[in-house]
Amino acid sequence: VHLEESGGGLVQPGGSLRLSCVASRFIFENYLMTWVRQAPGQELEWVSDISGDGRKTYYTDSVKGRFTVSRDNAKKTLYLQMNDLKSEDTAVYYCKVSALSARGQGTQVTVSS
Repeated sequence: VHLEESGGGLVQPGGSLRLSCVASRFIFENYLMTWVRQAPGQELEWVSDISGDGRKTYYTDSVKGRFTVSRDNAKKTLYLQMNDLKSEDTAVYYCKVSALSARGQGTQVTVSS
């Protein structure tokens, strides 16, 4: 299993970013995919899930209405569109496939003026 995130960066409060996670070496469409994040000095926090067919999505309360998870199974890519970013969204964001105990290397998102 290989997962590679990208799209992080420095953004001002209220800004947007789109994270991507390219998957390989497993049958991507068969698995629920997850975004998690880890802020400095904090534990890993679940952010969002999306079912294998993309029809069901789930979010932690703090990002509902601001973040949108999606996937393109043909491209084996998971996305996280993040709008109206806040300082408390600053973290390293990881994609993971829990059923295979796999996680990417993460991408840093910093929200600061």
